[in-house]
Parts: sequence; structure tokens; C-alpha cells
Amino acid sequence: MPALTVRDLAVVLGGVRVLRDVNLEVAAGELVGLIGPNGAGKTTLMRSIMGLLTPAAGTIEVRGERVRPGRPHRAIGYVPQSRATQWGYPMSVEELVATGLERRGLLARTRLGRNAWEKVYAALDRVDLFEMRRRPIGQLSGGQQQRILIARALVRDPAILLLDEPFTGLDHPTQDSLADLFLSLRAGGAGIIMSTHDLTQAVDISTRVALLNRTIIAAGPPADILRADLWMETFQVRASSPLLRVLGMVKA
Repeated sequence: MPALTVRDLAVVLGGVRVLRDVNLEVAAGELVGLIGPNGAGKTTLMRSIMGLLTPAAGTIEVRGERVRPGRPHRAIGYVPQSRATQWGYPMSVEELVATGLERRGLLARTRLGRNAWEKVYAALDRVDLFEMRRRPIGQLSGGQQQRILIARALVRDPAILLLDEPFTGLDHPTQDSLADLFLSLRAGGAGIIMSTHDLTQAVDISTRVALLNRTIIAAGPPADILRADLWMETFQVRASSPLLRVLGMVKA
């Protein structure tokens, strides 16, 4: 049974059909790189998977259980872009990670039992930041911020992990370190969807790549997807586009 199944998904927002006929499966231990231009529907797809949007058609299942709009599935972990978090808020690393155990609002430290804190510390250990658990979140580097958000998503041991542009604003060594972490999580059995504009990272670490522009243009192993015609259709570019040269699909 796939960790995630999306069937014939369509989403309409403000009278505009943002997604149509989207079909996608993600297996446990698989990392799917979700690639497409701005406005392609990547964030809409993730929000739909989380149950935050009501589809116009289609179904979404996690481990065979249907995702209901307005009822976020506990087996889904979401890692937002780092810039979406208020890093000046006066709280510690462990307190931020602990918010992943609560669907609404923040948890007071005194409300967490021993078992809950064990989950928090285990998640911090998985991202190699246990020693920083008492540090104020405002003192973290960009890479550390991203790891903390990943730990918050991992605290429930999700079947599916959604990563929204995890490499944005990070230097290359930090990106490489995060890529190693994602490979480790994949090896641990998590199913991962990674939305990214970093095409080379996506091709390097994904087991499959899905090209999205309102619908899935193509999906498969990176070697099968590195075709100029598919990327031209997805990004609406010509054969002379620098994008294709960067990915080695055409000669400079």
C-alpha cells in the first residue's frame, strides 16, 4: 500500500482551476521531487494533501485512509519555508518542536507529559540538534532553522513528509547537509514530497521527479524525466532556454 495516493485531483480557487487531473503515488522510503514554475500549483497540491483545501474532484489517501478537508491527517508532516516562521518569538528550540504535537496553538511546557517530551527529544536527535534544545530560536542559523522545522514535523512520526522549498536562501554547504538529512529520512522509511526550485538538488536526491504545471506533465526516475520536451512543456520555455543548458539537456 502506498504511503500517499492522489487520484484525479482537481482544485478550484476563486473560480480558477488551479489543479486538474492530478494523479500521484508516493511509497514509503521514496523521495519525490515536485518541480514546476511559479503558479504551477505546488503549494496548492501540498495544502490539499494536508486537508486545508476542499478539492473540486478527486481523492487523497494516506496509508489507505482518506484525507478529509478541514481535518488534517496526523500521519502527514509539513515543513514550511523558513521565512514563514516568526523567529523573533520568545521560545526555545524544544518548545517550537513541541508545537508539532498540538493541532491548535502553542503548548505550554507544563502541559507536556514525559512521553511527549521523549518524542520531542527523539525528533531533535534525528536532525542532530538535541544539544541546542534550550537555545532561543532567534539565535539559530538558516540551516538550523530548517532542521528545527523538520524536527517539528517529525515529532508525530509521519508517514508522509511535505517539504516546501527547503533549500531557499541557504548556502551550498548547508543545502548539501540538508540533502544528506533527507536521504537519511528516506532510508528510515518516510515518504517525502519535496517542492523545490533547486533543480539540480531535486534531480540528485529524488527517487522520482514529478513535473507539475496545473497537472502532472510527467513523473518517473530522474534519468527518464531529463528530457528537453518535458521541461519545455512544464516551464513553457524554448529549446534555447538557459534552464535546459543548466540541466545538460541541450548544449551551450
